[in-house]
Amino acid sequence: IFLTPLFSSIVQAFVFGGIAGIETDGVPMLLFYLCSNAIWAFFSSCLINNANTFTANAYVFGKVYFPRLTTPISNVLSSMIRFAIQTILVLIFMVYFLLHNAVAPNWGAWIMVPVELVHLGILGMGFGVIISSLTTKYRDLVALVDFGVSAWMYLTPVVYPLSTVSETWMKNLVLVNPVTPAVEMIRYAILGKGTIDWGFYGLSWAITMVVA
Repeated sequence: IFLTPLFSSIVQAFVFGGIAGIETDGVPMLLFYLCSNAIWAFFSSCLINNANTFTANAYVFGKVYFPRLTTPISNVLSSMIRFAIQTILVLIFMVYFLLHNAVAPNWGAWIMVPVELVHLGILGMGFGVIISSLTTKYRDLVALVDFGVSAWMYLTPVVYPLSTVSETWMKNLVLVNPVTPAVEMIRYAILGKGTIDWGFYGLSWAITMVVA
């Protein structure tokens, strides 16, 4: 839980920050990637863990009656616990950089963090349940889920801040992605840097409600 995001963040800071030269809006690179990876890991685990929930638990569903959404919701809650643990690592580095005046969180916006976790949890669960219902008929679809989630990550400002996307059409494409506004909102609160477009933020919630 601690080592994987730490090593991933170190590699990303070296590759995307050091070699590719991608700026992180003045936020220390390691802290930027630690925070971004924790957010994405939460969303992706909500989606992936629910992508096979019906096929993996078919034997239980066939023997005992209980609300079918219990399993997807429990997957989201377990992902939330994992996110909370990874956030400890983020806070440890944040304290260090705060002491060196290298980061300035928006403390008043921290109230939006649990809101956006619910937002991402519902979104990931919704897409996961949709995929899971499809895999009951098309079993091979499961093999594409991991690839699709990996591709989705690069359409989301995880390894780069939204401010680095200069082309208008490309920026709008990234913003249409319903995960983008939630990621930017959480980073805006925790790191003090983020691009908030309220129009696309509302669209993100609209898509989330449809998917849910």
